[in-house]
Formats: sequence, C-alpha cells, structure tokens
Amino acid sequence: MQLGTRWAFGAEPPRSVPDELRARIAEAEGALPDAAGGSWTLTWLEGRPIAELDDGTVIRGLGSREPAADEEPDEDW
Repeated sequence: MQLGTRWAFGAEPPRSVPDELRARIAEAEGALPDAAGGSWTLTWLEGRPIAELDDGTVIRGLGSREPAADEEPDEDW
C-alpha cells in the first residue's frame, strides 16, 4: 500500500509525484487559473498514480486526464 500526499496548486510537486504526471499537472494548472488556492492530492490505484485537484480535475498515469465537472468537453455530440 502506498500513501498519498497533498500539495498546493502552483507549488512544485513533491518528489513522490512521478515524472509522467509533472508536465501534465503544470499544463492543467495553466489551463485552470481559477483553481489557484486549491490543492492537489496524489493517490495510487493498483500501482498507478492519480493526481486530483480540489475542483475534480483528475490526471492519471498512462496519459489520461479527466475534466472537472464544470469544464466543457472538447467533442461535440
């Protein structure tokens, strides 16, 4: 079992945050300036890292990012 960690939006992620997530976290922070003042939480599910912002934005290892509930999806139906 791996314990998670928290850090402030805009701050340098802790060393426990995998390199594969760091650039994507920075990208998400650039796209979500209204989330400043929030916090990220790093957890692990089945050995895979998951970073979640207080607004619901989720960045998972292996290239997936889920939008926050109030973000518009990119695709039109």
